[in-house]
Amino acid sequence: MASTMRVTANWLGRRHFAAVGPSGCQVEMDAAAEVGGEGHGARPMELLLMGLIGCTGIDVTMILERMRQPLSSLTIEANGTRREEYPQKFTEIHLYYRMAGDVDADKAWRAIHLSEDKYCSASASLQAEIVPHLILNGQEVADVMAPA
Repeated sequence: MASTMRVTANWLGRRHFAAVGPSGCQVEMDAAAEVGGEGHGARPMELLLMGLIGCTGIDVTMILERMRQPLSSLTIEANGTRREEYPQKFTEIHLYYRMAGDVDADKAWRAIHLSEDKYCSASASLQAEIVPHLILNGQEVADVMAPA
């Protein structure tokens, strides 16, 4: 059975909106100044990337915890490339997982791939190519599972 999620956004003037969903947390959105925005909130497309890294971050930390991998820090950065023409959707998103701790690199990659391929609803909802990168304890680690 499919589940549904409802969010609402109230217009606060010009291009400014306040949205709330099932969590009860409010998120403010606004457009760029060149189209009438006034800097009162995040841009919708940046929220899309934030949702993606939040989703995969939750997955990866849960998976590493189950694998008994002692993660001491995790920062995820998303760099998205958008089309010039409308709709200006993301075509490619590079995710940089900066991890520290006594974590096995193969298990870190396994967690990233499980998130991307099985668990992360946000990445599954996007049409963009998602390219992961792992930086473990300051060193970039190649993905041995990636196609050549």
